[in-house]
Amino acid sequence: MSTLRDALRDLPDAVFADVLESEDAYLLVVDLPGASESTVDVSAEGNRLTIEARREKSVPAEFDYVEEERSLFLDVELPLPPGVTGAGADGTIDRGVLELRLPKAEATPATTIPVDE
Repeated sequence: MSTLRDALRDLPDAVFADVLESEDAYLLVVDLPGASESTVDVSAEGNRLTIEARREKSVPAEFDYVEEERSLFLDVELPLPPGVTGAGADGTIDRGVLELRLPKAEATPATTIPVDE
């Protein structure tokens, strides 16, 4: 998990994210103000998690930008924690807060291995 935590430090300063862990899953919480279900795409391939998000901004016709600090796009690729493949993952977005639940791979039950002579 430290690889994911380290990768989150490299996100743009305007993007805030938390990683939480339970016995059976990780929860990645990313603030994406202005993004919605229709403007966020998340995928997992191999050991990488990709998040693409865009926000829609409308500018009143009588105004021009003096300074623009709020990015319109986020395109980030993060390492998945060990034992996480993305299978069974789900996500929600509510008021610009993306929550991704990433289940851990189930532990293999103890198995007796026969040893023959």
